[in-house]
Amino acid sequence: MNKNLLKQLSDFTPSNFREQSMLILTQQFVAYCDTFPEIGEKNCMNRLSHKGHVTGSAWIVDAEKKYTLLTHHKKLNRWFQLGGHAEDSEISVLDVAEREAREESGLKSIKILNAHIFSVDVHLIPPNENFPAHHHYDIRFLFEADKNEPVNISDESNALKWILLDDVHLYNADASILSMVEKVRNIG
Repeated sequence: MNKNLLKQLSDFTPSNFREQSMLILTQQFVAYCDTFPEIGEKNCMNRLSHKGHVTGSAWIVDAEKKYTLLTHHKKLNRWFQLGGHAEDSEISVLDVAEREAREESGLKSIKILNAHIFSVDVHLIPPNENFPAHHHYDIRFLFEADKNEPVNISDESNALKWILLDDVHLYNADASILSMVEKVRNIG
């Protein structure tokens, strides 16, 4: 798994200096997983690793690429793309992103637009009652869905909303989010 992920990461072209930095950190972490038996081969996605773990996210757009679907995350109290942790049996980050998108939205029309990595980000997750602070090495993929299909809010979200790309900055102005907005605009 790690060799496949490292290959995917090496094929990814960052769109800016920040994303280049995130890519390097993620490559180092995935390579690091191979050197320590307690983290080990597929376990770079193991959510129990207190050093951090790889997560999979879905940047979902409508067919016209004018809207994106964001979730208001309960624990973090912020708007983000859908995504999360791998299940024990999952070894593909793309599979993680797709499963999370379906579970967190209830959408059946979700389809992958490109199996190549769309974006990479590393962010610190604050400590909670179960885990110390740790990093998510987030691998993001581009998906499309029908924005007219009803959504189902999962227990991880306060809300789900299709947001005009022009308005995303009003919900989350983080550089990694705005970078994905720009990438979609460049696709056309």
